[in-house]
Formats: sequence, structure tokens, C-alpha cells
Amino acid sequence: MKCEHCTRKECSKKTKTDDQENASLDVSSPAREDGEKGEFHKLADAKIFLSDCLACDSCVTAEEGVQVSQQNTKDFLRVLNLNKKCDTSKHKVVAVSVCPQSLPYFAAKFSLSVTDASRRLCGFLKSLGVRFVFDTTIAADFSVLESQKEFVRRFRRHSEEEPTLPMLTSACPGWVRYAERVLGHPVTPHLCTAKSPQQIMGSLVKDYFARRQNLSPDKIFHVIVAPCYDRKLEALQEDVLTASRGSRGADCVLTSGEVAQMMEQSGLSVRDAALDTLFGDVEGQVRRHDGASPDAHLGHIFRHAAKELFNEDVGELTYRSLRNRDFQEVTLEKSGKVLLRFAAAYGFRNIQNVVLKLKKGKFPYHCVEVLACAGGCLSGRGQAQTEEGRADKALLQRMKGIYADVPVRPPETSAHVQELYQEWLDGADSPRVQEALHTARPGPGHPANSRDIKW
Repeated sequence: MKCEHCTRKECSKKTKTDDQENASLDVSSPAREDGEKGEFHKLADAKIFLSDCLACDSCVTAEEGVQVSQQNTKDFLRVLNLNKKCDTSKHKVVAVSVCPQSLPYFAAKFSLSVTDASRRLCGFLKSLGVRFVFDTTIAADFSVLESQKEFVRRFRRHSEEEPTLPMLTSACPGWVRYAERVLGHPVTPHLCTAKSPQQIMGSLVKDYFARRQNLSPDKIFHVIVAPCYDRKLEALQEDVLTASRGSRGADCVLTSGEVAQMMEQSGLSVRDAALDTLFGDVEGQVRRHDGASPDAHLGHIFRHAAKELFNEDVGELTYRSLRNRDFQEVTLEKSGKVLLRFAAAYGFRNIQNVVLKLKKGKFPYHCVEVLACAGGCLSGRGQAQTEEGRADKALLQRMKGIYADVPVRPPETSAHVQELYQEWLDGADSPRVQEALHTARPGPGHPANSRDIKW
């Protein structure tokens, strides 16, 4: 079997259970007192192997492979189990952050609305001993807003002598890893420097929230629930702004499918619970961003640029499919002149065409939203898969319908985001914003860490 993104025959992807490993876990529950090791407990022995990573093998070091293999339900349950056994002074505060692209999967899987699915998921996690369950939409708000501002800066500075366009979005960890590890210069200077929602959520939980709770970052065990395995690799980056430094933003990443299996096989009697917020209250209705996909950076950047650069108010966007349904473009035109031309390129076949045109200097776009998964983040291989490992098309179709019904909230309208800019980052234009919400990319001449892949 080939890995999700590339077309190389030597890439493989499989999940195994180590039958030789018989370490038992003491994860007791009110609904299971017979001492039998059920499917829920057996699931904890499952290992995620290096080949499960959705990035190409040539992008992953042996050490990273080992670390990725340790991010599984067994590690998650180990921490919860230790909390039950050890002295309270040694407890870890377990916090789980759920990606918005995962919620439609849980909703479709259990025939619930997105809001009810979030409550069911939250109730299940808290029944295991999780202390806080967050929605990462607030982190995505930051990522979108910083991407918007960066595009405007790039557009105004762009010239033939010092090209800063096109800007390629950086929210997808599979695409970013491929660009940095394989492509290198001249592609990497075009990557947006805004951190991904997962990276920003790590900083919010391990820095802002930890200080609100009077906790050191290492006392928090932060788990991300995400739609794809690439997020596991992304979590290996120790890139969190905290007072003590050296703290990883996400200690463990579980895919939506891994968590759904736990829910189905647990036998737990669960009471629904509302999602928590970083501010100490509970989350209300689940919201989403507006765009061509559930990642939805493109539409927000486009509207902001149209208003900021050309004083044009843009309503509903009309996307035009080009090579295929996963390559779409949208333009802003005035008096027959194209002012802005944006594109969405999903899946590595479309990414290949973007890269080839960019290297040849024949690239007509100002900004491209790039996602490694064909179909966008809802199609991530960590969810909506059949037992044979293929996309569950019927389930995906329901997920898309469910996601479309979620109310839209522009990131600019979030009062919590504006509050965090002031309270956490000392203002929207402070040096702390650059440090907390942006990352440095490899500069000109930086070689790729791996050989170029022949498609």
C-alpha cells in the first residue's frame, strides 16, 4: 500500500498490534469491573509505526519514527492511569484539544449534531479522567488573522527583484514538512510564517492557560485530537513560548479514528459535558470558518486582502475548478483587470503542479492554500476510513453536509481573540506576537534534508 500523499510504490502504511506485548493497564471504569481485558484495553496496546506517518519516509528520521510510535492511546491511558495511582503532587493535568475538522466525523459516526457530538466526546474524555477539553478554533482564529496580515505585507513589498509572492499557506503539517525537508529553497521562502492552529494551541495551553491555572507547563499533559497522522509529526517540534521554555506544545496526538474506537469499545456509561474554554467558562455553540475547505484560510485571507489593499467588500466567493475539483481558483477583478488571483490546491498531485510552475517562474497566483490531503482536512486518513483502509465515501459525504450546517464566525469578531492579543501578547503588533504566532523558515540556500521525490 502506498502512503496517503505520494505515489511512490515503496511507501507503505499499516497499523499493527504487537501480540507479544502483554503489559496490562489498570483503566477501571464503573461499567467494567469483571477484570476482563476488553477491546478497549486491547486497543491501548496498538502501536503506531513509522509507516503510519502520512509524510514520505524520506522526511522522517529514525528518532522521529520512535517518537511518533509512542503517540498512541496506550501512552494517553498510561498518564491517566498514573494519575489514579500516584501521589496528587505528581499528577499531570490532562487537557485535550479537539480540531474542528474532527467534530463532523464524530457527528456523522454517532448520528449527532456537531454540538451534541462535541458534548458526547467531552463527556467521554472526562469520564476517563481528562480535566479539560478545548476546541482549537480559537487557535485557528489566530492563524488566520496572522496569515491575513502577512499576505498584505508581502503584497506591498513584492517586486521582481525581491519576490515575496506567491504566499503558500502553512496550516497543513504534511505540506510544510514536505516543503521544508524535501523541496527546500526556492519554495520555503514562499511559505507563510504564521504557525499552524495546533502549534498555536500548544502555546495557548502550555503558556497562557498554564499561568491562569498557576501550573508549570510540564504539569500539563496536552493531547490533540486530529483528523490525520501528520499532526503526530508536527507535535515533535519543541516550539512553545513559555516562561520556562523547553516545553512541547502537544505531548500526544490521537487521530479521530483512534478516539472513536475507544468510545465504541469502552463500555463506559457517559454523561455529556460542554467543552471548556481557556477562560474558565464553557463553550457555547460550535462555530467554523468560511472557505473552500474546513481548513478555510483562503476565503478569509482573500476578503481581508480585497478590503485592505483595494477597499473592495467581497461577499460570497465563487470558486472555479480547474484541473480537478481539488484545484480551484478565485479572483478579484475590476474594470477587466485581475487584482487578486488565489487558488486552493489539495492533494500531492496538485501540489506537484504548483511546485513545478513556481520553479519555472510561471505562476499566476498571489496566494495558494495548500493541503496535503485530497479533499481537504475532512478527508484526513485518521478518520472516515473503512476497515480496508479506504475512504468511507458515504460517511465523508455526511460529514461535509454536517460541516456546512455549522454557523460561520469570522475570526475578527471573536472577543476572546482580541482579549488574548492584549492580555497574553501585549497587543496585536507587539514583538511577542512574532515570537508566539510565527516561525522562522529556512532561508535562501538552505538545502532540503532529503532527495527530491520523483512523481
